[in-house]
Amino acid sequence: QLVQSGGGWVQPGGSLRLSCVASGRTISNDAVAWFRQTPGQERIFVAAIGGGDITDYDGPVKGRFAISRDNAKNAVYLQMNSLRPEDTAVYYCALRASTTIWYVPPKYDYWGQGTQVTVSS
Repeated sequence: QLVQSGGGWVQPGGSLRLSCVASGRTISNDAVAWFRQTPGQERIFVAAIGGGDITDYDGPVKGRFAISRDNAKNAVYLQMNSLRPEDTAVYYCALRASTTIWYVPPKYDYWGQGTQVTVSS
């Protein structure tokens, strides 16, 4: 099970941190990704952390977002800085029970409940 927290409303240029805490499985070496979805659109890849803590990011968020994990808390975080209105979406964390990062939703086995992020003035 993945439980998300964080999110909310922020002005452009602001920051938010999303959390994704896992239970029932140790995720220290699993691939965990963040996807985001806007109404009427498919979920798109945002960032992921894989085995050995290899990370990857979608182009528009590189240099602004940072994914990390805390093994003691069995959690993964997404720090989002310099937020833009186009970052507004529902954000989902997803877990793949292997070390390899994938970039499409069907490759992930477990999903968080989603959390709204709204960036507006």
